[in-house]
Formats: sequence, C-alpha cells, structure tokens
Amino acid sequence: MTETAALEVRDLTASYGPVTALDGVTIRAERGRITAVLGANGAGKTTLLRSVSGLVPTSSGQVLLGDRELTRASAETIARAGIAQVPEGRGVITELTVEENLRLGDLLGTARRRQRHRLEQVYALFPVLAERRRRDAHSLSGGERQMLVIGRALLCAPEVLLLDEPSLGLAPQIVAQIFGVLRELVDHDGMTVLLVEQNARSALSIADAGFVLNLGRVVAGDSAAVLAADDDLRHAYLGF
Repeated sequence: MTETAALEVRDLTASYGPVTALDGVTIRAERGRITAVLGANGAGKTTLLRSVSGLVPTSSGQVLLGDRELTRASAETIARAGIAQVPEGRGVITELTVEENLRLGDLLGTARRRQRHRLEQVYALFPVLAERRRRDAHSLSGGERQMLVIGRALLCAPEVLLLDEPSLGLAPQIVAQIFGVLRELVDHDGMTVLLVEQNARSALSIADAGFVLNLGRVVAGDSAAVLAADDDLRHAYLGF
C-alpha cells in the first residue's frame, strides 16, 4: 500500500476571473522530503501555494493534509491544521524587533515555555537572528529578512512548510545557507517542505522530488535527480 503523502493536491483548478491559473494540477509532497515546484514566471507556482494555503479560491479538486480534507477551508483553519507558508517578498514589520516579529508566528498561542523553546530552536538554525534579536527588523539585510520570515513560520511548528521563491534576489552564499537549513529541517526534524522556485538548478540540488508546471499544468514529475538529468525538459521549461 502506498504511504499517505503529507500533502496531496488532486486535480486542482483555480482561476483569476477568465484566466485559468491552475488546470487540473495533481502533486504529492511526501513526508520528510523536499518537493520542488518549478517552472517559468506565470506557470502557476505561486497560485498553487496560495490555493493550498486557502488564500486563493479553487473551483474544483482537493487539498489533503494526510487523510484530512482541507479543500476550501479557511486560511486560519489550514494554518492551524499544520501548514505554514512563507510568501515571496520577505514581509516583516520593520518597526518591531526581530524577536517580536518571530513571536507573531505563534498563531496557536502556545504556552510561554514552549514558545521560548521554539524561539531557541529558530535561533540555533539562524544564529544571526539570535545576535540581532533586540534590533528593529528594518536593520536586517535581505538575506536576514528571509531567515526571519522562515523562522516566523517555524514558530508554529508546522507539519508542512510552503516556501515561495526563497532565493529571489539573494547572493548565492546566502541561498546556500538557507537551503542548508531547509535540508536540516527535513533530515533531522522530519519536516515536509514544498519549495516553489524559479531557480531550478539550486532547487533540484537540495530537493528529493520535483514537479514542473507550465501554463497551469503539470508537465513532469519525478525524482530531483531524474528531472535534473533530463536535458530536453531542462531546456524547454527550466532554463538551464
């Protein structure tokens, strides 16, 4: 019997007015693995994450977290079920300190002792945030802000972490550091990561599996190694 995926999307369709952004998309994110969703701008990658998170309404299909049906549930219900999204753009509240921003991620209002434990876990993953915990967030670099928004999502201890273009605009060494943390979360903590990236080469270097979207449809899905080795696929859809 096939093991239940941590996250499964079945035949999902979503539109913006007359424009179909997702057209029968089916993907699986296996437990304790990094699954990359790749494709050019306009392929439907961000819409997929926003649909899973309950931020974009869907017209048909299903979203399942394990055996739990979350199709068309509210964004709050989905977050409380164990899905956390790190959106593109590194949005932080610049007037608040690093630690105040992190505490905003505790949607469930956990006990103070448990919250402190989770904060220390985030600081262990991103030591630079620990060093700057009392500073206002406006003082952070772009890479540090990306670490902050990932850390904020981790504070609610999600089962599945969704990330939208975390490497966008960052220096290669910062991307490598952030991707290394994602790999650590998967390998040591058993987290499930669904990673949307336009930087296909970098994403496939840390992913276990991947799906390629084009114009709202899945055109390929396989192990990361197989996708990276497919020259025709890479040249047609992935740009390297």
